[in-house]
Amino acid sequence: MLKLGLNVDHVATLRQARYRSAQTSAAAPEPDPVWAAVEAELAGAHGITVHLREDRRHIQDRDVRLLRQTLRTRLNLEMADTPEIVSFAEEIRPDEVCLVPEKRSELTTEGGLNVAAASKSLPRTVNRLKKARIAVSLFVDPAQEQVGAAAEIGADFIELHTGAYANAAEPAVGAEIRKLIAAAELAHKLGLRVNAGHGLNYQNTSRILAVPHLETLNTGHAIICRALFVGLRQAVREMLALMGNG
Repeated sequence: MLKLGLNVDHVATLRQARYRSAQTSAAAPEPDPVWAAVEAELAGAHGITVHLREDRRHIQDRDVRLLRQTLRTRLNLEMADTPEIVSFAEEIRPDEVCLVPEKRSELTTEGGLNVAAASKSLPRTVNRLKKARIAVSLFVDPAQEQVGAAAEIGADFIELHTGAYANAAEPAVGAEIRKLIAAAELAHKLGLRVNAGHGLNYQNTSRILAVPHLETLNTGHAIICRALFVGLRQAVREMLALMGNG
């Protein structure tokens, strides 16, 4: 069964637009991404994803701590390979960490990790997280050399970056799907488990189902947008139905 990991970063983005920090203000800062996660679980989501950025532009440390304490499903922590965040992950021990590239100027993650040309810190970080009994995923573009490099440094998962597919127009869509299929097949052959995400919505998710060996789709923006009109539980259920879990 293909699983849904809901990214609640955009709930935190809305909160931070009014409340500079979740730790300040006499009123309870809202909307609360932790409560959104609870609603998503009640609707059938299989896990929650958050990206703790260095600049704390949306998700805060407090959010991750509370999610670790309250979730009944899985917590997937997206993060850059930086000393502070790696130490935080070792302390919190999410079920899974997905290592991603990160730039202060970007609105959202723009591409996959260049694992093949990564610094020596990346294998050390993977080893540290695995010693803490955290499953490690690497967010990569669907390129053969990146998948091979992820296997070489000992990752448990890859998460295929679906952004190029999501942004493609016909006839390029078919070519992007074929890249994702080839990357997933190679990952499976090399012993890697496969997730996917980025830019998936209610229009393009159905074609992703052609990619083999997928375990979890991690997505959030489209679901949070849909929730403004139908409520979060209904938005989650609609996505689950598209994925064949309705």
